[in-house]
Amino acid sequence: MPQLCSSREVDVSAFLDDGLNLKAHLGSYLNLSIEDVDQRLPSSTEELADLHPGAFRAEDATAFYEDTVGTGHLLELAAWHLSSADYIADTLRLQGMFARGQVLDFGGGIGTHALSAALLPQVDHVWFVDLNPHNRSFVQQRADALGISHKLSTHRDLAETAAVRFDTLVCLDVLEHLPDPSAQLLEFHSRMQTGSVALLNWYFFKGHLGQYPFHFDDPGLVEQFFQTLQSRFLEIFHPLLITTRTYQPIG
Repeated sequence: MPQLCSSREVDVSAFLDDGLNLKAHLGSYLNLSIEDVDQRLPSSTEELADLHPGAFRAEDATAFYEDTVGTGHLLELAAWHLSSADYIADTLRLQGMFARGQVLDFGGGIGTHALSAALLPQVDHVWFVDLNPHNRSFVQQRADALGISHKLSTHRDLAETAAVRFDTLVCLDVLEHLPDPSAQLLEFHSRMQTGSVALLNWYFFKGHLGQYPFHFDDPGLVEQFFQTLQSRFLEIFHPLLITTRTYQPIG
C-alpha cells in the first residue's frame, strides 16, 4: 500500500507569492498589461457563465470546454487560483507527499498542479491533459518560461498519452463537469500502475442559487459515481483538512 511521505516538505512559497508568476504569464499569453489582467479577473466568472445561458446539457460539455470558452476559462481559473491560494497551496502540499514518476494531470486548467509537479525532483514526467486548446498552449508557454518544458507535455485527451501507465494521477475540480464521471474513474483505473495514487475531488452540486451551472448533479449519476469509486479504489488517509482525497486502485 502506498505510504504518505510525511517527511517530504514541499515549498509552495512561489505559488503563494504570485501563483507561479501567473499574472505575468497571462499578460504575455493574452497580450495584456498587468493592469488589464487585474481589471479582467474580477468579472471573469460572470463572463464565463454568460457564454452558456440556460441549462447545461451533457451533450454540450465537450464542445463547450473545447471550443466555446476560448480564453475566458484561463481568466476564470486564474481568478479562482489567486483568490483561493491558501486552499490550493494545501493541495500542492498533498501532491508533494505522493507525486512521483509518471504524473497525469487530467483537466489541468491553467497548469498550477502540473507545473508544480514538474518542479519536484521525484517526478519524471507530467502528462497534462485538457480539452481546451488555449489551456494547453498557455501551460506549454508557462513551462517554457519556468524552464521545465522537458518534463511536461500537453495533450487533448488520454488517448494522446499512448500506453503510459501512471504512478500519480491528479484530477481536481473536473469530475463534476463530466457527463459520465463513473466511466472516467474506470478509465483512470485502467491506466494506473500497481502502487499508484490518485488525488481526486468533486462537487456534484449546481449551488443553491445556481452559481455552478456547469456542474452535473443528477442523483443517479452521483450514486453510480460513488458505487464505482468504492468498488475500484481504496482511500488513503492524509492529514490535510481539504476536500481533495487520495486513493489507490484495487481489483
